[in-house]
Amino acid sequence: MPWPYPIRYDMAAETHFSGRHMTCFSNRPGSVDQLLRDSLTNDPRAEAIVDGDRRLTYSDLDGTVTAIAANLTELGLRQGDRLALLLANRAEFVMVVMAAARLGVVAVPVNIREQTPELEFILNHCGARVLVHEADLETRLPDAKALPDLEHRFSISDEAGPAIGEARPFSELIAASDTALPVVDFHDDDTAVILYTSGTTGRPKGAMLTQLNLVHTVLHYDACLELGDLERSLLVVPASHVTGLVAIIYTMLGLGGCVVMMKKFNAPEFLKLAAREKITFMMMVPAMYNLCLMRADFTDYDLGAWRIGSFGGAPMPEDTIQRLAEVLPEMILVNAYGATETTSPTSVMPLGHIARHADSVGQIVPCGDVLIMDDDGNQVSPGEAGEVWIAGPMVVPGYWNNEDATAREFQDGYWKSGDIGSLDADGYLRVFDRKKDMINRGGYNIYSAEIENALSHHPDVLESAVIGVADPVLGEKTHVFVCARAEALKETDVQAWCGQHLADYKIPDYVTFLTTPLPRNANGKIVKRALRDNVTQTSPA
Repeated sequence: MPWPYPIRYDMAAETHFSGRHMTCFSNRPGSVDQLLRDSLTNDPRAEAIVDGDRRLTYSDLDGTVTAIAANLTELGLRQGDRLALLLANRAEFVMVVMAAARLGVVAVPVNIREQTPELEFILNHCGARVLVHEADLETRLPDAKALPDLEHRFSISDEAGPAIGEARPFSELIAASDTALPVVDFHDDDTAVILYTSGTTGRPKGAMLTQLNLVHTVLHYDACLELGDLERSLLVVPASHVTGLVAIIYTMLGLGGCVVMMKKFNAPEFLKLAAREKITFMMMVPAMYNLCLMRADFTDYDLGAWRIGSFGGAPMPEDTIQRLAEVLPEMILVNAYGATETTSPTSVMPLGHIARHADSVGQIVPCGDVLIMDDDGNQVSPGEAGEVWIAGPMVVPGYWNNEDATAREFQDGYWKSGDIGSLDADGYLRVFDRKKDMINRGGYNIYSAEIENALSHHPDVLESAVIGVADPVLGEKTHVFVCARAEALKETDVQAWCGQHLADYKIPDYVTFLTTPLPRNANGKIVKRALRDNVTQTSPA
């Protein structure tokens, strides 16, 4: 199905990732670093980053990126080595991730809400040699003996003073250096970024985002949203998430736009900053739009520059779409659907089409390919429901050091999403439900197995099961059913245990203690439908 309006990129058939045939943009930059270099050449004086009182032009950013890359080279980092970032939404995140891109070093952004066990697994699994982290997260980091591959740590603080613990100050990494940068031979199929996603077995999987994946996603955003070279976007979703990293950082820098940093979302402050910085393009989760409607008065802010309001990660209630159209009549609301494994968008709502297709997540991106398959692996007819299989140059080749998961989730060049959806004759994709037990809490994906696995180690928990329950703001919240050994076990005990082992957004919102075993079918599998029915009958307050 052709895109409904003209695309300014040429397209051709190519083969990548050991035999995958796909349609690609033929006139594309060859790497993430080339995206930045092209924007620098176009206008070195244009604003690239705004972080509080700091304003960096493309020339400023390029100079800092080169300095960091030189110091990393002096430390012995080479193309293909891994560098982890445990940083909030700050200018230094962009500096470091682009320095890694300049060297061909694989960046591994990690969510700052992860706890010690998760950090230890991720850093060891990817074999990170360098870690750049927030100074106030030092106490959460694993002991040096637990990270044998990690050779260098650098910490960043908003407060002046020396680094604490085992880290060196970030100032050493941005200091001027005479070390010459190596000549890097970039290839489309090279891994550029590893993003860890929650796994159905409870262990995160490292999706390998390649140069081909990242460049195509930037061009898809550009083509489908008709972005210009003076766009300004506010980074309010985590920089370590595929949306923050690719939809905002790489896309803005690749198109000569500006990234405005915001560390923590607050509806009135967000709108105030969006007005001050004349933001033109946003990508947020629906919960953030809802909070803006609930907690702020749009008439207090001049948001006339805001041209595109994109959202993903969860459905947008039709009532929210209507209310946004009333308060921001000039803004075009755009739905997008994707995942880490698809480097984000698989489908994008064509501009101006959302009112007529409010139940859809848009049309397939120009280079993408989607099949709707039944349980036997056969393609269903248009309009019929089945599992969404996704292919194209934006789909990752697999998972880092995890051949079993790669073999299980990829087939014939397609990633099996686990989502149930349909594709109609006009090319509009609809997503109804998830085959996997995944909960989407305010845009954060949570697998029930993660919480269940953590609770299985609690001495007073016999077994547990987690489901998602509807929430008007976050979309879903987590509800765990627990069979306990001790009657004294309380809801706060369960939540505290999860808080010690999991990121804070994975802490159960609701806890129900059962006096009978969890419901199971004849095969011994927990019947979560019965738990959902129980919640429907006795909804949490």
